[in-house]
Amino acid sequence: MKILNKFYPHALVVMGFILVSLIYFYPVLQGKQIFQSDIAQYTGMAKEQNDFRAVEHEEPYWTNSAFGGMPTYQLGANYPYDFVGKIDDVLRFLPRPADYLFLYFLGFYGLLLVLKTDPLKAFIGAIAFGFSTYLIIILGVGHNAKAHAIAYMPLVIAGFILVFQKKYVWGGLLTMFAVALEINANHFQMTYYLLIFLLILSGYFAFTFIKEKQYKPLLIATGVLLAAGIFAIGSNAGNLLATSEYAKFSTRSNSELTYNPDGSKKENENALSREYITEYSYGIAESFNLIAPRLFGGSNHENVGTDSSMYQFMIAHQVPSSDAENFVSAMPTYWGDQPIVAAPAYIGVVVFFLAVLALFIDDRKIKYVFLAGALFSLVLSWGKNFSLLTDFFIDYVPMYDKFRAVSSIQVILELCFPVLAVMGIQSFFKAKDEPKLQQKALVQTGVFGMGVIVILVIAKGFFHFTGVNDNYFLESYGPDFVDVLKEDRVTMYYADLLRSGFLIVVTFVVLWFFIKKTFAQTTTLIIVGLLMIFDLFFVDKKYVSAKDFVSPAQIAAPFQESGADSKILEDKSIYRVFELNGNMSSARASYFHNSIGGYHAAKPRRMQQLFDYQIAKNNFEVLNMLNVKYVIQTDSTGTPTPIINPDANGNAWFVSSVKLVNKPDDVMKALNSLDTKKTAVFNVREHEGKFRNARMKKQWDTTGTIAVEVYKPNYIKYKSNTTKDALAVFSEIYYKNGWNAYIDGELKDHFPVDYVLRAMEIPGGKHTIEFKFEPKVIKTGGTITLISSIGMLVLLVGGVYFENRKNASKIKS
Repeated sequence: MKILNKFYPHALVVMGFILVSLIYFYPVLQGKQIFQSDIAQYTGMAKEQNDFRAVEHEEPYWTNSAFGGMPTYQLGANYPYDFVGKIDDVLRFLPRPADYLFLYFLGFYGLLLVLKTDPLKAFIGAIAFGFSTYLIIILGVGHNAKAHAIAYMPLVIAGFILVFQKKYVWGGLLTMFAVALEINANHFQMTYYLLIFLLILSGYFAFTFIKEKQYKPLLIATGVLLAAGIFAIGSNAGNLLATSEYAKFSTRSNSELTYNPDGSKKENENALSREYITEYSYGIAESFNLIAPRLFGGSNHENVGTDSSMYQFMIAHQVPSSDAENFVSAMPTYWGDQPIVAAPAYIGVVVFFLAVLALFIDDRKIKYVFLAGALFSLVLSWGKNFSLLTDFFIDYVPMYDKFRAVSSIQVILELCFPVLAVMGIQSFFKAKDEPKLQQKALVQTGVFGMGVIVILVIAKGFFHFTGVNDNYFLESYGPDFVDVLKEDRVTMYYADLLRSGFLIVVTFVVLWFFIKKTFAQTTTLIIVGLLMIFDLFFVDKKYVSAKDFVSPAQIAAPFQESGADSKILEDKSIYRVFELNGNMSSARASYFHNSIGGYHAAKPRRMQQLFDYQIAKNNFEVLNMLNVKYVIQTDSTGTPTPIINPDANGNAWFVSSVKLVNKPDDVMKALNSLDTKKTAVFNVREHEGKFRNARMKKQWDTTGTIAVEVYKPNYIKYKSNTTKDALAVFSEIYYKNGWNAYIDGELKDHFPVDYVLRAMEIPGGKHTIEFKFEPKVIKTGGTITLISSIGMLVLLVGGVYFENRKNASKIKS
């Protein structure tokens, strides 16, 4: 009975999380699924992989449908012995995206319990965290991996706190499994930001231990965390090793080229330019969006309604009311510093108020850790708007330059403020016997909160309410349109400040009534909790709602086959397609064809360079060598039309000569005027060991034949017939880690030519040539994963046994 009494409140809370998740995303109960733009792109990229799995019942680990060919390591590949992934599947039992919302709640609830919060307050705090607008909008657009990683952040922090509280066994076990789940979520940028916060948290505890001269507990805690981290990393070794290997091949790795596409000298060799990294930099003043959602216009597609100035403007210009209503439903009201914003990063003004209250009334020093984490992430999110700090991090902090969209580091702030909010309300109630302390803290918080609102009202005159895209609207619609747009922005500015001010006043009054014993504690908590949750709920619903859900069939097939696609698919040969409108950044073509484009956060670097330096300059010879047989372009009516390229080189061909160069720059420059059907350009300095006859100035035989017999993502078979030795070039992407070449079953060297393609020497006569994708990293990673998973199981069983024996000994004594 005692066990039941101990656990039933938590069971009720979990049931509550399930209900709230399903109610918020209620269309999932009708069998509908949310349409997520990024997931639609992923579906296009992963179609060949998924089709292969269905037929072959194995993993290809390579796809030919995107960027000419790339590993599927970051396209949802399944890795051997991924037991952590199985645990994650159990936790995400709800239909998507309710599963991620449930994870938000569950992880944050665990953190609050570690911070000694009772279940009801922890339940309310977890809901407030999960309803933070940014966390909801990323579910709407399909940043599932990001949401996944964010959901496990609180549990990792909880594990660290337990370890530093000298609860080494439970803390170590929680840290080990939480970190394993965090890494398994597979969004390394979010995990990187979490590490930054963990350094702040660990620094605080280390300082405390050293100050109190508790060196042994500090060493034990460090050892426990290190061991937990090693096993957590090991249990994800397959993914981590494969991703690390591919990263060197991707746009996230440094460039080998020393000049830009326009011919100018590169300033640095960083994979991502400073401009690209900081493109999404949060405006300094825009930070007040955190407490007033549409202070800077909300989003790029805001519904301003029929009571807006824009609606009246449209009606005055004889636009039919139905058309005007449709037009004002997606207005570009956002006028901040970022190019595109789907929704404001609103944490809730009630959450903000209670977090400030914590600073005045909570006596736990750990509040400063969460405050520091929030403020530090906020300043880093300013990016180019605070270049002193950002440039330092890009230049000197390891791996910081591998990630873009610096504004997304605000996820740390969005975690820290709800923690502070719960600490604030918890400490406020705890001080019920000290009404003077309560009154002082509440008044200080009220003055601070309303002071911010008043300052923002006064500061309105300093803002121009002009967006970065307003010049486009000025040219397209005229100055009157832009002036009316600004009027609506000003209206939203005042309206949301008024809204936030009202919620601050109501929260203040409710807490004041508690001090005066007008309201009981439970009543006060429920009222404030509802204010906190519904404040966020109604903002969230403006950006992600039932209208975003569609039938499962539409999710399964997000792209419609066009007439151009149908015509191309009549051709049963093996070729590639280039969709001009996709501009190498859409997976639509990959859904139907083998494409040289695609959609990925880490594209194959050399393919992107080939586009920037050659294809974008209309070098059709490069399209020929990539075996692009069809180019899809739109005609004057906007209809996609397939244009056949009769000069495509085919799947493989023999060249008569080799142009030797000494560096990647020279390979790229040689492509400017290379006849790829006759000559291959080869970097002799880097790869001579694989092409032993490279320096022999001879004419290779081109009279023979070579043709594809079998073509799968991870296996290609050719037949060749030549009278003399020949040099074959294959229109397949060279990737040194995994692709092996065989002639008549015997392993042979192959090497890169023409910057991205494969080539190899073929002896005279009839031969069978096979390329097999046999990545060693998968086997190595699988072995490490299996060993680490077994170790985690042993630690779990041993830890539970040890704790049970310790508790039993305490009871006996």
